[in-house]
Amino acid sequence: MNFKNSKSYIKKIKDSNVYDVADISPLEKAPILSNSLKNRVYLKREDLQPVYSFKLRGAYNKISRLKEKEISKGVIAASAGNHAQGVAYAAKKLRIKSIIVMPTTTPQIKINSVRRLGAKIALRGDSFDEAYSYAQKLARKEKLTFIHPYDDSLVIAGQGTIGKEILESADNIDSVFVPVGGGGLLAGIGAYIKESNPNIKVIGVEPEDAACLKAALEANRRVVLDEVGLFVDGVAVKQVGKIPFSIIREWVDDVVTVSVDEICASVKDIFEETRSLVEPAGALSLAGLKKYVHSRGLKNKDLIAINSGANINLDRLSHIVERVQLGEKSEVLFSVKIPEQRGSFRKFCLDLGKRMITEFNYRVDKADEAHIFVACKISKGIKEKTSLFKNLRKKGYSPIDLSENELAKIHIKHMVGGRAPKEKIKKGESIFRVEFPERPGALMDFLTTLGDRWNITLFHYRNQGSAQGRVLIGFQVSDEDKNNLTHYLQKTGFPFWDESSNKAYTTFLE
Repeated sequence: MNFKNSKSYIKKIKDSNVYDVADISPLEKAPILSNSLKNRVYLKREDLQPVYSFKLRGAYNKISRLKEKEISKGVIAASAGNHAQGVAYAAKKLRIKSIIVMPTTTPQIKINSVRRLGAKIALRGDSFDEAYSYAQKLARKEKLTFIHPYDDSLVIAGQGTIGKEILESADNIDSVFVPVGGGGLLAGIGAYIKESNPNIKVIGVEPEDAACLKAALEANRRVVLDEVGLFVDGVAVKQVGKIPFSIIREWVDDVVTVSVDEICASVKDIFEETRSLVEPAGALSLAGLKKYVHSRGLKNKDLIAINSGANINLDRLSHIVERVQLGEKSEVLFSVKIPEQRGSFRKFCLDLGKRMITEFNYRVDKADEAHIFVACKISKGIKEKTSLFKNLRKKGYSPIDLSENELAKIHIKHMVGGRAPKEKIKKGESIFRVEFPERPGALMDFLTTLGDRWNITLFHYRNQGSAQGRVLIGFQVSDEDKNNLTHYLQKTGFPFWDESSNKAYTTFLE
């Protein structure tokens, strides 16, 4: 393995000017997780920094080394929140004017924090990439110095001090799990650790819906993702940074991708260990650690997860709580048919056994049968779910597992009980799930973009603290005209899925 690039960063990291503002964050053992995972798990508490995130390190290291000419007009940054706070804090400490461009989807807690630090704020675009583009234009126009959140060697070196602290405070480390957005944190930590001890594994962790590093490694070049999920806003980046990728590709041991549900479960894990609430990006590396342990069957290893930030918007909590049980595999969601006859409903409840029911919807379907939508708690994950379904089949039922069905989790469980009369929809009905960035007026903007060309037969909108507005929408449309409808939805620019054949829809709403 060639560590040429990594070696050049060791001195930069050792010389980094971060401790004027940043603290040496504690490396805390997580006893509950260690016991349940049968490994020694540690959390690197970057959520305890003055701005509740590691981003202060790289921002200050960069800004403190600027020349007088570079700071005379001020500095500017684009950020979904944490880098913004780091830049604003550093600029205030050094008495430099700062402007921060943030996506309109940025949690309010981060916007308020940046404003309190004295920075001027501009909200532009629905994603980091749109905010970044605007910030670059403004920097050129106003002759401001742009502080990149990850594609800068001094920023990377500042973040790399975390790797140095880890090696100075822990022995016999087996693996370090690092959240990945643009890759600056992973590049800095990895460069220092792998150069100092190549036997330690450094593993990147990404959300499944924003896995730009995984895509780049598979293609052996940086690629731009078409869309990124916004729930984990701290790492919602379409393309890994050029400089970070040149470092990471030399030594990265593995990249793990995790679901929103798995991230939500890790938010809960960290709360139970520390009584601190972290943002989704802050729990990302722990979610990856847990998934890696389960997939590899690891035991008796020393594993470290970077707890990267605690700037959580409380509006997100309802969404997190709703998804925690599915994320930790302690809840199963399914549908089942029962005979429509006296006593069959009570018999099914008896056959289900003494389980904690978390969701139960019953609806008469045909003259001789009914569908039930059920969610119940389980304690042994997939093993218990398999056993439950096997037992139900023995008793004559045919359960359909909906635990990983996004349509069921987001919409159907809140809609069970309504069907369109066939005589009212002579052309037929097509069902689509659509997502758009959530912000004030977003639903109205979506409806305006959609227009009135097709008759809407079903509409369900939900937003419980997620960064995305979620719509389930039905259209009265013939088979011949469906291609035109699909083409029209593509032109809106919003990600969408045809759910007309989804089992959750055909079971409960068709």
